[in-house]
Amino acid sequence: MRRHGRRLAARATALAGLVALVAGCAPGGTEAAADRPVVLTTFTVLADIAAHVAGDHLTVESITKPGAEIHGYEPTPGDIRKAVGADLILDNGLNLEAWFGRFVAGVDVPHVVVSDGVQVIDIAEDAYTGQSNPHAWMSPLNVQIYVDNMAAAFAELDPEHAADYRANAENYRTQLQQVHDDLVERLDVLPVNQRALVTCEGAFSYLARDAGLTEKYIWAVNAEQQATPQQIASTIDFVNTFEVPAVFCESTVSDAPMQRVVEATGADFGGVLYVDSLSGPDGPVPTYLDLIRHDVKTIAAALTADRVS
Repeated sequence: MRRHGRRLAARATALAGLVALVAGCAPGGTEAAADRPVVLTTFTVLADIAAHVAGDHLTVESITKPGAEIHGYEPTPGDIRKAVGADLILDNGLNLEAWFGRFVAGVDVPHVVVSDGVQVIDIAEDAYTGQSNPHAWMSPLNVQIYVDNMAAAFAELDPEHAADYRANAENYRTQLQQVHDDLVERLDVLPVNQRALVTCEGAFSYLARDAGLTEKYIWAVNAEQQATPQQIASTIDFVNTFEVPAVFCESTVSDAPMQRVVEATGADFGGVLYVDSLSGPDGPVPTYLDLIRHDVKTIAAALTADRVS
């Protein structure tokens, strides 16, 4: 962890210098940016949510591309040029974007933490014990808070269209509530001892809470993850003890450690879940609603396979 901390500090120092350099030589703006205010988000999931709230009044862009791993991302000079030209920057907060503080420190652009107001769940295992679990967007209920924060920020940025932002947010909240209600209904058939969600990363604490599931994961956070024999053994014991019918892994990491759990327990591999990034337009989860619906359907289908026709 000390070496990891020194690397982060070195990256932060280099990034601060890069921000100053790019900010000093950035152009004053473009005609396209003058047409609509530009909102920049740290990753694709936030960009899609923000775009639904913004409607046609704002231009929303993501710093990271589809498929990118957000935890250890290293911003590029192009990212900084985008930030300098933006009117508002949105980040998740909760220590998700370890690189973000220094990224915005040299950029004179307001930013909003969209997770403000979420009831935070702390990480319970590994070196991250006691830190906030950053994956709050994996709860459709939490994203309703994200949406309200975005609508308020957009109304301040662009008061003329404040009513539209509020209306867009309310419509999106309704869809999010439907996803939550569907998850709870689908999992209602599970007996108490099998109400468990086992994944590679601890990214589903909030979704598990929403659904009344006990969460178990191999590692807590994807940053520098390497499954240890102890972590795999602990997961195997959990699956055997609670007779968990299926286990899962995320799209941005190797499922090899979880496949060892499958081999040792006889549990099914329930499928790939999406967390940190959307897919491209032609992929399986091009929007946040697609992502959360995919995960809900995949989890529910695998855990209830022997109980539904």
